[in-house]
Amino acid sequence: MSAEDISIPSPKREATPSTTIPIPSLPQKRALEDDHQPAVSSPLNPDFKSSKGDDAAIARERAPRAKKESLKKRESKAGSLAPDTSTRATPDPKSSTSHKHKRNVSVPAPMRYKLPPPKTTDFEAPRGPIFVPWETRTAPDGTEIQFNETTDHVYNKKNFHYTHCIADPAFPSSLYYRQSESEPFEPRLNFEDTSTHMFLDESGHHVTTNKGFRMAKANVGVREGRWYWECKITSGISKRKRSDAHSTEESPKGHVRMGWARREATLDAPVGFDAYSYGLRDVQGQKVYMSRPKDFFPAGEDIREGDVIGLEINLPSEALHRKVVEGHYNPAVDLEDDEPIGIETADIIRDRVPIRFKAHLYFEQIEYHAVKELEELMNPSPVISSTGGLVGAGQDPSPTHPYPSLRTLPHSNIKIYKNGELIGTAFKNLLGFLPPASKPLAQVGAREGLDDGMLGYYPAVSVFRGGAAEVNFGPKFWYPPPEYDDDVDMTGNPPTSASRRLRAVGERYQEQIVEDIVYDIVDEVYFWMQDGGVSGKGATNGVVQNTGGVLVPDGMLASGGLGFEVKELVQDDE
Repeated sequence: MSAEDISIPSPKREATPSTTIPIPSLPQKRALEDDHQPAVSSPLNPDFKSSKGDDAAIARERAPRAKKESLKKRESKAGSLAPDTSTRATPDPKSSTSHKHKRNVSVPAPMRYKLPPPKTTDFEAPRGPIFVPWETRTAPDGTEIQFNETTDHVYNKKNFHYTHCIADPAFPSSLYYRQSESEPFEPRLNFEDTSTHMFLDESGHHVTTNKGFRMAKANVGVREGRWYWECKITSGISKRKRSDAHSTEESPKGHVRMGWARREATLDAPVGFDAYSYGLRDVQGQKVYMSRPKDFFPAGEDIREGDVIGLEINLPSEALHRKVVEGHYNPAVDLEDDEPIGIETADIIRDRVPIRFKAHLYFEQIEYHAVKELEELMNPSPVISSTGGLVGAGQDPSPTHPYPSLRTLPHSNIKIYKNGELIGTAFKNLLGFLPPASKPLAQVGAREGLDDGMLGYYPAVSVFRGGAAEVNFGPKFWYPPPEYDDDVDMTGNPPTSASRRLRAVGERYQEQIVEDIVYDIVDEVYFWMQDGGVSGKGATNGVVQNTGGVLVPDGMLASGGLGFEVKELVQDDE
């Protein structure tokens, strides 16, 4: 009996191996997940029951999204084909949505117009203005200066910009018109880019006026690198007279201001009037920006007749510039402007149509204009509330400002010299000018975000009631700065980057001509390919039809048509 009783518990021991199941990890993992789940569900921690299939599906969806994002970062690098991440820029999170839309937008291209065949006179070289003698003056060095009124030429005003053009049989797909230059063929003040009632000599180096402050810009502009030019006062504050800070007496010989100005800077105001130009006053040598003068020269020191003011500008590379205005600049990473030069460049799109002014042919294009953000910067609103004013307008301009027009360029500055001696750095962190920082006037035919290749900073001179000045764009300067060398040494010196070498502004004249030729050839090839390689009468594909000035597909503006004449421009002197 006792033996049978002892044998009873043995089967019970055989049933206990359930605790030694070879898969103990499964219940442990389930218990671990349950421990980490909240006891009570809430909006932040709802009941969540996921499966492996759901997790795998989410992972499959996220993987290609991250891959596309990295590709967009590489595509956003302007001017480089390097496969690595050498730019190391951190893109603006706000721009991610814009990149998605850009993939669906076609590559920008210039508008093409249907125009009548050119006349025989259209193949003649452009002529300069007609000079009407106005006054002869004697410069401080004793030379005679003949000032003339320039007539029979167009002015850049009323929201349009004009450049000389000519008909060329080598450009049939472009309907024979291409850009050209007029005499004198040298770096000088631009006769078309001056205000009315200004008088210049035939060389375009001397300027004066008998009216209030007017501005004249050079025919050469800079976009990157270091550049230098000089301005000599030929009529202004006398050498024998020093101005008094508490005196309101004006010099009988007028006043002069000089500086750097952008395309948008108004011509009917002095340099430094708005946020589009940086100027220097002759009175006390004050620097002026947005009409706010600040002391710069030593106390009591003026810019007088015979003084030579040297102006040097330093701009970063276009690659870094585009990073800033497009929102891809990272100040923690992009410490140096050492971007490698690639074979790719940004698109240059010139929406322009030939017009006729008296005996001259010009390309007319919509001008860039002052944007609201910079007007707010110059004249800030007295009260900025959540319902009024501009968001972010209270922030100082910086490379990472929310508004592209208020983004400044790293490593940019303007230095001032007087009679060969460095006075100091007058301005730092200049505003960027490449699109979208610059925008055309909102009107029919205007397209934002396009660079026509002529945006930049231009040497500018303003004169007031008899004030006169002479410009010198090099290469032979009156007082060359220490770092300037007009001779190129092929051996013996270490190589210097062209963007870091101090150069004369006059060197840009030949470069601009080369750039214009290249852009014209690119447009001609594009139109030729659009026509399927056909030139002549069959070259009509993509030409804008005459629709009475109504926008047609692809953002093109209709203007003219077969049988129509090139538009005749009429400007009144003001």
